[in-house]
Amino acid sequence: MARGAVSELVVPLRNAWNITRYKRAPRAIQIIKNQVVQHLKVAEDEEVWIDPAVNEKIWERGIENPPRKIRLQVTRHDEPDIPIEVKLMEE
Repeated sequence: MARGAVSELVVPLRNAWNITRYKRAPRAIQIIKNQVVQHLKVAEDEEVWIDPAVNEKIWERGIENPPRKIRLQVTRHDEPDIPIEVKLMEE
């Protein structure tokens, strides 16, 4: 079964609270990358590009208090030189 080029993904960031409070926002970004790689079965040669708006949303309340979950729109392009895009889902 083929997966569409655009998909919606809700990433729980609750595991970011399992480490020191001064490392939570960077851990949340890493959790997002790992979830996208797992969800889309990304090959090692493919690149995951995260939109700056996602980064701003994570860091909005500081390094100690990222959101508990985030809703993302993940786009996989057919061209090999264009990376997989991760954007915020408009509400």
